[in-house]
Amino acid sequence: MHVTRPRRLAAFVGLALCTLLPAALRATPIPAATPADWGAMRILGHEIAPGQRQRLSFELMPSFVESFVDTRVVVLRGQTPGLTLCVTGGIHGDELNGVEIARRVFASVDPHQLAGTLVVVPAVNAAGFRNGSRFLPDQRDLNRFFPGSPTGSTASRIADALFSQVIRHCHALIDLHSASLSRATLPQIRTDLSDAAALALARSFGVGVVLDGRGPRGSLRRAALDAGIPAILYQAGEPLRFQEDEIVRGADGIRHVMAHLGLLPSEAAPPAAVVYRQTRWVRVPRGLGGIFLTTRRPGDRVAAGEVLGSVTDPINDGRVDIVAPLAGRIIGMAVPQVVLPGSATFHLGYDETPPE
Repeated sequence: MHVTRPRRLAAFVGLALCTLLPAALRATPIPAATPADWGAMRILGHEIAPGQRQRLSFELMPSFVESFVDTRVVVLRGQTPGLTLCVTGGIHGDELNGVEIARRVFASVDPHQLAGTLVVVPAVNAAGFRNGSRFLPDQRDLNRFFPGSPTGSTASRIADALFSQVIRHCHALIDLHSASLSRATLPQIRTDLSDAAALALARSFGVGVVLDGRGPRGSLRRAALDAGIPAILYQAGEPLRFQEDEIVRGADGIRHVMAHLGLLPSEAAPPAAVVYRQTRWVRVPRGLGGIFLTTRRPGDRVAAGEVLGSVTDPINDGRVDIVAPLAGRIIGMAVPQVVLPGSATFHLGYDETPPE
């Protein structure tokens, strides 16, 4: 069969691009663009041309008296073809580190030096971010309602708007979080380790710990993975605080992922990640609550039977030690506080896979 020169050229360019793109992402549902059709991207009713950066107002849903529940989306369209990476922060409005990580990333990237597209939603739950609240105005946890529904609750409608209008444009997703209230966590990546593309993203981020976790039903990363979009969650630091070390580490990690996906020029290999395929919470034993104290810190390695902390009853002066049930590493923990029987104190990672 006779093939014209332009068609032969297009076929060659397409083959070359597929060869250069990370192998783990070739099966994602959104086809990567080729140089022949690389042009403006349409998102949220706007056209973003190659080399442009635009800040878009995203009206998540109407509220009342002509007002809207809204946030901002920043889109950087690269000068050359490539994948689309989406970054979300502030789904929980009290988790501040992720909001600043997202801002630093989009502020530091030049779209003229970018191959592909970067879409950043720095504060998904903008109302919660302004008010220091984990939850939406309807007091629901947005990260339990994805992919959402256009006819459901307020949280479900907001989740649907974000997922249908933004997330489905992604070839890959990074969702940024901190520990929940009264807890501290070792910087970590969570994803489904059985998903080869997601595991490759997690390793490329370059933090020291990767955990197996598809996420609870309704979480953004689980909904994305279910939709065939490789997704990882970066969790670091404490809520209601901006912590410079965690912010710098997170922004660097996203740039590592961008290099892995070909959005930015290749750089030095990120630090090798340790993978923990099993985790376990250690809880206060039955029958005693009170003041939980410890000198342990996230990242400490512990042996089976080692004392991790103590709980003292301030009224009856009873005391119990919190003991490690197995050898592992502290990947998260409660900060000293008043606890009840069954309260979670230490999150241990074990079944370690050494760095590649």
